[in-house]
Order: sequence, then C-alpha cells, then structure tokens
Amino acid sequence: MATPAEFTPAVPSRETLLERARAMIPVLKSRSEAATAARALPKETIRDMQEAGFFRVLQPRRYGGYEHDPQVFFDIQMALAEGCMSTAWVYGVVGVHPFQLGLFDAKAQADVWSRNDATLISSSYQPVGKVERVEGGFRISGRWGFSSGCDHCDWVFLGSLIPPLEPGGPPEMRTFLLPRSDYEIVHDWNVFGLQATGSHGIVVNNAFVPEHRTHKAVDGFLCKNPGQAQNTAPIFRLPWAQVFVRAVSTSAIGALQGGLNAFTGIAAKRVSTNTGKSSKLDPFALNAAARTQSAIYEMKTVLMKSFDEMMATLRAGKEIPVPDRIRYRFESSQVVRRCAALCDELMPLLGGRAIYMDSPLVRYWLDMNAARAHVANDPAIIGTSLGALYVGENVQEFFV
Repeated sequence: MATPAEFTPAVPSRETLLERARAMIPVLKSRSEAATAARALPKETIRDMQEAGFFRVLQPRRYGGYEHDPQVFFDIQMALAEGCMSTAWVYGVVGVHPFQLGLFDAKAQADVWSRNDATLISSSYQPVGKVERVEGGFRISGRWGFSSGCDHCDWVFLGSLIPPLEPGGPPEMRTFLLPRSDYEIVHDWNVFGLQATGSHGIVVNNAFVPEHRTHKAVDGFLCKNPGQAQNTAPIFRLPWAQVFVRAVSTSAIGALQGGLNAFTGIAAKRVSTNTGKSSKLDPFALNAAARTQSAIYEMKTVLMKSFDEMMATLRAGKEIPVPDRIRYRFESSQVVRRCAALCDELMPLLGGRAIYMDSPLVRYWLDMNAARAHVANDPAIIGTSLGALYVGENVQEFFV
C-alpha cells in the first residue's frame, strides 16, 4: 500500500501531453464505430488514456498527479474530441473527478487512492436520491442517470439534497462518494448521440456513506474545501463549478474541429451528381467553413483567457469575483449549442451523402446535438442571472 509521501511523479509538460492526445486521434476514429455499437468506450481507449497520464492532469501531486492548470486538461479534451467526442466527453467527466476528490477530506482521498492512484470515479450529480442522517454519516438510496464511463470506474460521485437539521430550514446539497460494492449499474443508455459514453444509470439501496466521503456544495462555492489543507496548489482554490461546467462543454469545440476537418476534406473533392458543381467552388460552403473555423478559434480563446484570468487571480492571493464567475459560466453554457448550430449548417452543404451513418461528419453532428441536453449547457438558465446582474439586480447563484 502506498502513502502520499512516497509520490514524486515526473510531470509531463503541456506540450508532451497534447502531443500524446493528438497522436490518439486516428486511433479513436478507427474505434468510433465499434464503440458506438457497444454503447461504451473500449477498455483499450481507457487504458491508452491512463498510460498517457491524462487522468492525472488535475490530480493532487501527493497521489501521483500533475496538478497542471485546467488549460492543459482542456487542450487534451479538445484534441481527443477531434477523433471521438464520446471519448472526450468521458475524459472530461471522469478526468475532472480527481480534482473534486482533491477537495474532499483527506480520509476520502486515501479511501480511493491509497491502494491504487489510478482508480477512476464516475458521477451523476442529479439531486434525486433519498438521504437520511445517521450516526457518523448518512444512509442514501435512489436511482441516478447519466453516469458517463461508469463501467470503467470503481467509485461514483452522486449528488443529493440532505434534509435540513431544523424544520423549515433549507436543504443542503452534497456530493456523496460510494465504492463499487455499494451500487448497481443499470445499462439503460440508448440514445442518438454520445452513445459510446456508456452513461448508464446508478442504483443505490440504503448504502452508508461516512461524513468524510461527502463534499458540501457550499464549500465548493466558497473555495474553502477540506482537501485544501493537504492540496495547496492554486488549482485547488478554483471554484469547483468553474472546472466542471467546462468539462461538459469543451469536447464540443474539439468535435466541431473534427467535423470541420471532415467537411473540408469532402468538399475539396466533391462534385454534385445533380448539378455537376464542385463544392470547393461553392461560396456557401466556403463561407460556412470560414465562419466555423473562426468560431472555433474564438471559443478556444475565450476558454483559455477565462482560466488564465482565474489562475492569475488565485496566484495573486485574491478571490475570483462572483460576477466574473457568473460570466465565465455563461460563456461555457453557450458553447455546445453554438457548436451544434455551426455543424448543422455544414451538413446540408454536402448533399444527400452527408445523412448516411457512415458519413465522416454525421457522428460529430449527432454527438454535439446530444450534448445540448446537459443542464450546464443551457445558456437560458445562467443567462437570466447574468442579465439581471447587468441591470443592477441582486443575484444569488451558487454553482459558479
């Protein structure tokens, strides 16, 4: 059994990690069809990402992690998405969990990582469970959906509301950490996009969760988490919500790049059988390609600039202002719908062939449209708060 003091990991550079991610793109493309049919990523893909060190990017150094800034994590995610958005989605969701576990009590970190620092965690943060306070912790039951990559994970994070201590008081939102022995996976993932994410259901029947295996949402908001006593790197002072919302939107940027690459590759050679015209001479196709690439550069720039600002603020010993946090979350919430709309514009410009399931563009299109369903990717929810802030209203937002 290893202890945190034994770890002195060699940390690969941002450039090295991105090079490894880009090298995986053709492999992921070759596995995409089989992964879609299986409704799960192949074990080989998870193994490849583990061997490349991708899941360690946001993991505490004391447990073999790299503690890179989030920009590195999102660089990797976007590159993976060029090959397979389902892979990048699972990487985003599962790969962000070492960061959250680093915010938990040190005992919880040891529970997961002391025997194997490569242990993976899936999640479902829907507040749908039934929770009862008991001595030393809680009893939890319920059924959660959308646990991406759960077949490859040995632990799970589950969100739920705890009843108030006093009658009439507000409930408390927490994340509960459970081992694989305490839950059942229900294979119910039958969807039109992001099929290979294997985002199945999780069922728990009266499992005991000790107090130290819970994470208070208010701690994540205030950036005053138990794990910061041991994990002192600047990234662990980031608001949990800021990292999570980008983990479920950023794969769409890389997928749009993959879709655009497929589009331009076809357009460069395509001649319509109906009109006899070449797509590379079609002004509508050319302008659509230009708008799409420009939008990709813009969304990447905003993503990186946001985290550059946050990390600079933290390194200066300051707190990130809540109004900025609301704006950052709004920026993230727009990404998937923008990407899906841009890809939707490309589809008809390739004619009837583009609608076949073996079209190199259709998988990206379906996956981006499926990703719109995540609650964090609905700009109307957080946009109302941001707009209210601009007109001088008092805004109460906690998941920012």
